[in-house]
Amino acid sequence: MIQRWLRFNAVGLAGILVQLAALAALKQIAGLSTTAATALAVELAVLHNFYWHERWTWGTHGTPGVMARLLRFHLANGLVSLVSNLLWMKLLTGPAGMHYLPANMISIAITALLNFALSERFVFRPVR
Repeated sequence: MIQRWLRFNAVGLAGILVQLAALAALKQIAGLSTTAATALAVELAVLHNFYWHERWTWGTHGTPGVMARLLRFHLANGLVSLVSNLLWMKLLTGPAGMHYLPANMISIAITALLNFALSERFVFRPVR
């Protein structure tokens, strides 16, 4: 499990870069609101992370049930990430007055442990 935890975090770090880059591009280039840009950036990071967890963290690539795992990943990690990011971004960029990029880094960090637990127990659990 320690090896999976380390791989989970390595994928997560790459996912953070995907999310931050997408958020900045969607805000600055596309001119989207913070809420819309955050939601789209989270979805891109979720898809990125699933791809790499499937191949490297849990090594389930090629095993039956990829669409079921993708659905579970979206229901677990995706939903938690989306709700958490939108909630924390609203609080941190609104009342707290933080810039959206550091606020997004904080919101990502808050959900990391929960997302690992959901992946370990729900998404990539061994098929019996």
